[in-house]
Amino acid sequence: MKAARKTAPAADERRRGYRWAAPFALLMILLLSGCIGKGEQAVTEGAAPAGKSGKDKVTVSIGIQQSLGPLLIAREKKWFEEAFEEAGAEVKWQEFQSGPPHFESITAGRLDFGIVGNGPVIAAQAGKVEFKEIAVSGDGKKGNAILVPKGSPLQTVRDLKGKKIAVAKGSSGWIFLYRAIVQAGLKPDDIKIVQLQPDEARPAFQSGAVDAWAIWEPFITSEVVTGGASVLADGKQLDLLGPGFIVARSGFTREHPDLTVLFLKTYEKARFWLTEHQEEAVGILAKSKKLDPGIVRKVLSNLEALNAVITPEFVEAQQSTADFMFSQDAIKQKIDVTRVVDNSFIEQALKQVAAGK
Repeated sequence: MKAARKTAPAADERRRGYRWAAPFALLMILLLSGCIGKGEQAVTEGAAPAGKSGKDKVTVSIGIQQSLGPLLIAREKKWFEEAFEEAGAEVKWQEFQSGPPHFESITAGRLDFGIVGNGPVIAAQAGKVEFKEIAVSGDGKKGNAILVPKGSPLQTVRDLKGKKIAVAKGSSGWIFLYRAIVQAGLKPDDIKIVQLQPDEARPAFQSGAVDAWAIWEPFITSEVVTGGASVLADGKQLDLLGPGFIVARSGFTREHPDLTVLFLKTYEKARFWLTEHQEEAVGILAKSKKLDPGIVRKVLSNLEALNAVITPEFVEAQQSTADFMFSQDAIKQKIDVTRVVDNSFIEQALKQVAAGK
């Protein structure tokens, strides 16, 4: 895979970025103060703070988005519950619409693990959230896209000038959108952002209230197959690597390194099972999300689930994105993305899996 091209910070670019920098800064303030709005609130199964539950039992809180993959398979099969019960712990699940609210819960100590895209991770690091990237979950090349509705006259990213685009601010789709328009020679204030979470954006897109939608799977395939939408651009077409990461609350990894390794081993079990039992996985995921099996099958063919060491290639791509966000004033300081990378847990987990432990 080819890493995303680097974008150097520049003063004039920072000035041009003010139109989307202010909303991003506000998002981070809300994120860290626990004031995310209704559309981004987590839904918790058996709400309880992460950490000790009673004297001996540890509660492990896992976040999950509206996505298809190993994490959902593991939840449906209750593999995390089984694994952690043997270790004297219990599992609680939290559902999120997008990546940024994960970090609100991590900051509040209510979430221990989650899988998120590149943009929310960078924003959280810039906001000094205490977390670690403990594995890479996907390269993201086809995970994000800009959609236009059936019959749209828009043919290229440059055609988005002056158009209304639905996107969840701070999400990986949001970052992809802005990298795409800048690559096409547009400025952030050339487009009109409509801040909508996926469940709000879908009807707006289908009704024509917005001209385009920056979104991720499985929404991409669902709209293409069922609604006749077209992909205006995705990461593969634009050569923009946008890795996703398994993240963990730093306090949890320090207090429970063994359970952190166990989480990754259980996730690897689900990832491997999914690759070996594709058709059965399609049935489970389709039933869970009430989707047509054909849509699920296509989504899985587009995305390769990873549970791997965060290699220099992914670090370079992430640093490139962070530098871009700084150049647009989306974050207020340059960051070194390696400071939140911790490969020790995934290395240990994969070693144990290979040894049959």
